[in-house]
Amino acid sequence: MGIVNLTTDSFSGDGLASDTAAAVAQAQRQIDAGADLLDLGAESSRPGALPATAEDELHRLLPVLAALAGCGVPISVDTYKPEVMRAALRHGASMINDIHGLRTPGAMEAVAGSDCAICLMHMQGQPLTMQQQPSYRDVVAEVRDFLRQRVQAAREAGISDDRLLLDPGFGFGKTLQHNLDLLRALEQLASDGLPVLAGLSRKSMLGAITGRPPGERLAASIAAAVLAVERGARVLRVHDVAETRDALAVWQATRGSHALGSAAA
Repeated sequence: MGIVNLTTDSFSGDGLASDTAAAVAQAQRQIDAGADLLDLGAESSRPGALPATAEDELHRLLPVLAALAGCGVPISVDTYKPEVMRAALRHGASMINDIHGLRTPGAMEAVAGSDCAICLMHMQGQPLTMQQQPSYRDVVAEVRDFLRQRVQAAREAGISDDRLLLDPGFGFGKTLQHNLDLLRALEQLASDGLPVLAGLSRKSMLGAITGRPPGERLAASIAAAVLAVERGARVLRVHDVAETRDALAVWQATRGSHALGSAAA
């Protein structure tokens, strides 16, 4: 999953805001690098970020969606707002990536009647305050239970399992130790065999480990990506598509498989 940030304040410094041409060019670079799908986000969810209005999101998002029609890969939209979900689906999005796990009033209804894929993510708190004092008794058990509850809620709304992906939410209301515990136990987080999406690329946990700023976390991001796939992740949300694919190709070759898609999609 290649990242295309349409925000003004991306933590990784690659936010393209309302520059549609630059966003489309970035999307094409991700496709050319081998992305199997794109993830477009028009509201920053970095720690400390202020919420954006639905109007601001749509102003940044819809022109890019229109320009990417027929681009050849599915497009995911990273949003928790029902009105943005509905508009994105009308304009060609194939997936909704919701950091709130469809808990926002109206979000479940916005997607239930469609055929889109849905990523349910765990987050403790809200982006503005989530990293102030994250606390768990057992982070793996609590994240696993939350994801199971959201899967059950989706099922009760008529959403079939083949539309669902799960995301433990690395960096969303978690300390470094919480993130490491989740990465170690990633294979335990799948509910009834549902695919897990891992978003570790350039995250602050990697900066805490290496001491490097976001733009210098490529090696750490690749290492985290390979570890995530090794522990069962089926989708990787990344900034650096080609480099991550190369690393996975080497990893797969040691396992007697040269077909990248079996681990990356």
